[in-house]
Amino acid sequence: MFRHGSPPLSVFALLLGTVLFLVAAPIAGRGLQVDKTALANTPSPDAHPVLVELFTSEGCSSCPPADLMIKTLDTYQPIPGAQLIVLSEHVTYWDHDGWKDPNSSAALTDRQSAYEGVLGEQSPFTPQIIVDGTQQIRINDTQPQMEDVFQKAGATRKVPVRIGEVTTDGGNPIVLRAHIETGDNFDNHDADVYVAVALNQVESQVLRGENGGKHLVHVAVVQELTRIGKLPKEKNFVQDAQLKLKPGTDPKNVRLIAFVQESGPGKVLGAALYKPVN
Repeated sequence: MFRHGSPPLSVFALLLGTVLFLVAAPIAGRGLQVDKTALANTPSPDAHPVLVELFTSEGCSSCPPADLMIKTLDTYQPIPGAQLIVLSEHVTYWDHDGWKDPNSSAALTDRQSAYEGVLGEQSPFTPQIIVDGTQQIRINDTQPQMEDVFQKAGATRKVPVRIGEVTTDGGNPIVLRAHIETGDNFDNHDADVYVAVALNQVESQVLRGENGGKHLVHVAVVQELTRIGKLPKEKNFVQDAQLKLKPGTDPKNVRLIAFVQESGPGKVLGAALYKPVN
């Protein structure tokens, strides 16, 4: 078990080494070869949440290693004192190159485009990993570079975000209801509160395009991202959210992510994750 306070280098290096090995090797048919006993970790209750957004596409041949990295971060949580809350956000601009990503969304493409102006990028690209809304890491960054970004984000004071009772009805479509609240906005941030509905895991057999013939696995695949309100000045935010699931969605395969982000889009001030116990 990897414990809070233990040196993170060996675990993170093993994680990164595995991903970089898969970048250089064929991905189809290859499993994740890691020491699960060494890597397994559950964030402590007081771990600071860090929002990790991956902009990706099944039509992009460079994306499967990044998908794998996000899956591994989600599973093994290698940064002490941090809870890495991941989102896989599938964009649309690869959909015209032979394969339409079934999870791509124009709204997520727009979200990435809004980031590019803030981050100083000339145009969107995949894979792109954005940490807490302000920092980027790339799949070919060195282990110390990645580790530094995650550790700094994990050490930053956050606005507490809580997801209370979550229920679903048996309607068509199924409606998910959740109680969302935050701590007080003592710093008077100009910020918005968002809720994302994401699928825990998605598997896809890609038939055409740059990844034709590959079996891909994704985690935390965003199906809907909704702004549910503004963070009040000097007060906490309290609201019951209602979100419709897409037809055919299994509620047991759904996770809910709530986060507070400065307008822009800017810095992520806090986040929370809810996953049902199956």
